[in-house]
Amino acid sequence: MDRRKFLKFLGLGAAASALPARVPAVNVATKAERPNVLLVIADDMTWSDAGCYGNPDVKTPNIDELAAEGMRFSRCFTATAMCAPSRQQLYTGLYPVKNGAYPNHSRVKPGTKSIANYLKDLGYRVGIAGKKHYAPPESYPFQTVAATADNYAAIEKFINRDKTQPYLLVVAYKQPHLPWNTGKAQDCDPKKLKLTPYMVDTTETREGLARYYAEITYLDAQIAKCMELVDQSGTQDNTAFIFTSEQGSAFAHCKWTLYDSGIRTAFIARWPKRIKAGSVTDAMVQYVDVTSTLIELAGGEPIRGLDGFSFLPILLGQKDSHRDVTYGVHTTKGIHSGSDCYPIRSIRTATHKYIMNLNHKSEFSNNITERDTGRFWKSWVEKAKTDADAARKVKMYVRRPAEELYDLEKDPCEVNNLAGDPQYRPLMDSLQKQLLKWMEQQGDKGIETEMLAFERQGRVKDDG
Repeated sequence: MDRRKFLKFLGLGAAASALPARVPAVNVATKAERPNVLLVIADDMTWSDAGCYGNPDVKTPNIDELAAEGMRFSRCFTATAMCAPSRQQLYTGLYPVKNGAYPNHSRVKPGTKSIANYLKDLGYRVGIAGKKHYAPPESYPFQTVAATADNYAAIEKFINRDKTQPYLLVVAYKQPHLPWNTGKAQDCDPKKLKLTPYMVDTTETREGLARYYAEITYLDAQIAKCMELVDQSGTQDNTAFIFTSEQGSAFAHCKWTLYDSGIRTAFIARWPKRIKAGSVTDAMVQYVDVTSTLIELAGGEPIRGLDGFSFLPILLGQKDSHRDVTYGVHTTKGIHSGSDCYPIRSIRTATHKYIMNLNHKSEFSNNITERDTGRFWKSWVEKAKTDADAARKVKMYVRRPAEELYDLEKDPCEVNNLAGDPQYRPLMDSLQKQLLKWMEQQGDKGIETEMLAFERQGRVKDDG
């Protein structure tokens, strides 16, 4: 899209913003029965890479058990497939550009509050064990329970410290983030693995996938320990145990993109006697909705000014739909080995994804293409020299058109771009208009916002 057309659309005004109306509060908790919340977060795990999400190649018996005992969301999304922006939208209930944490290694704007503030105000003790990846600390007044998520003695002590006071505890693991060196990769036969359509079939790809799956199985065993601690505390029935996979893996087409393999996330919630065991919902929700949901779950009133709104009625089986569309925003500037300017924006309905590459004439780059951190990209490039399918997939990753459109029902892996077909122009125009209005509502000026990325980076210590 040329800059003139972009600015023209931004001038349409924010009155018709696509943000959904706030749902009235559902009173589910008195002060005496407010549930504990234990939120487990994976790191760079593609949403579909668990048995309960349909992947037969990776062993996740405990995640699968959690799904069997609670509700599994099939359409949950983060707006950005990078660690710091993803986590900070989850904690603040605000999309990345609005809260200020839109590049990776970034910080929210001064005065921004998080779920830690809101639940402390409701009488909860709030803690975090493991990866933080947020800034500044005053916006996230979590008690540091442990520096690593596998310090189960510290986690157990926090859970059992005061049975009369409810808690929110975030347990944030670093698996299956690169370098994929934890777990037993030898237990997984690379030759038998099924590859997704956006992958190039090479020995290096299959070996990397085996190492990555081993990390997930290792993570699954750690989650079991958290489940055991809750069960042993005697508070299982009054504890909302939530697992989410964060953004996609460090394979091409996943993390650092706005394809579903990047921003779609696993999300499972178990709350015995309140959430129906074995239930599955197709309701579309976003990470920004989690803060409002936990506030309502804790008995609080809706917070004005948040982008998210509570999906507690979905959890309780009182509704079966939540959002009509979800949004994506990616900032490449400031990531390791990233392009100097490659902003991407997206809007997704239940059936279609529309993507704008606002500086599409540039080349898209990151740790995959420049450092081959997953140890597979060089093999893709080499195979692309003699294989047309490999050449197409490599080009699709580093060189993209101004617009992309995908039919998610026919093409769930988003490899067949329909943007060049004239019959889809009315749909694309409608989605583009809605996306640009949302950008204006967020204060998002596209390329101009991208170029200010360094001003928002707090350079948090955790590796993203």
